[in-house]
Amino acid sequence: MHSLLARTEAGGVALAATPGRGYQGEAMPSAIRILGIDPGLRRTGWGLIEVAGNTLAFVAAGTVRAPLDGPLAARLLALHEGLAAVLAATAPHEAAVEQTFVNRDATATLKLGQARGIAMLVPAQAGLPVAEYAPTAVKKAVVGVGHADKDQIRMMVRVLLPRAIFDGADSADALAIAITHAHHRGAAAIRLAAGIA
Repeated sequence: MHSLLARTEAGGVALAATPGRGYQGEAMPSAIRILGIDPGLRRTGWGLIEVAGNTLAFVAAGTVRAPLDGPLAARLLALHEGLAAVLAATAPHEAAVEQTFVNRDATATLKLGQARGIAMLVPAQAGLPVAEYAPTAVKKAVVGVGHADKDQIRMMVRVLLPRAIFDGADSADALAIAITHAHHRGAAAIRLAAGIA
């Protein structure tokens, strides 16, 4: 299987995708594609999974890289263009984005919030529903505890998606966000059908 996205470097954007296969090498029937996004100003990880019933399958993962320097607007534009290319190439049905945590550095938190805004805007522009999950909710859904470290998250992503190949912590986190959404989307649909908010 060829890469979903060719490695490109245009306008400071570098995309790298690692393709995967559906269950036993074939596309799963009636599968929903979920794109998880781990926003960051320098690196925004993304991970795509397919969900059919209770079965999860790895599809692809990668990282959108923005220039390390230059005006903030140009860096945000690079993230927007990179994520738009990912969406165009992978055709997800739903998206999930990690919520920003507030730290002591207000400037860094604000900049991360702007990158997160891009991460939410791009799938919304494509007409996708976008869910949000707190970092502790992602850790709890994937590892079982809300205070897991990055190594534990990567290990559990490999357990839950044995064919997963990712290029770093950002894309592994994005896959964890997609897995979290897969676990929560069924419960949310049941609540909506029952008329419970």
